[in-house]
Amino acid sequence: MFRKIALIAALAQFVVAPAFAQATRAEVKSEAASAVKAGKTEKGEASVAPAAKSTKARAEVKKEAAAAEKAGTIGKGEGPAAAASDAKSSKARSDVKKEAAAATKAGTTGKGEGPTK
Repeated sequence: MFRKIALIAALAQFVVAPAFAQATRAEVKSEAASAVKAGKTEKGEASVAPAAKSTKARAEVKKEAAAAEKAGTIGKGEGPAAAASDAKSSKARSDVKKEAAAATKAGTTGKGEGPTK
């Protein structure tokens, strides 16, 4: 009984092995070349997303941006720093310095820019 099982296990390797066989380098290269030719994949290592097409002319977009900046609907420049630059404090500098000194003395905040210890 044990010999039959061992014989079946030994022969099963030869039956199953072709199912897991890998393609040769030449086969893989030809498959890749045909996929590139058919347009299914990009050529090279990384695929690049296609550029978005605009329906407006560059001059028209620049005019709209300038008008929006003038109206105040968007900040001038790039990024969130441009929008934050318009913030104004309602307190005097001396009042802010007094509050900071009092908070440091009370221990609710640390001195300087570092974290509170």
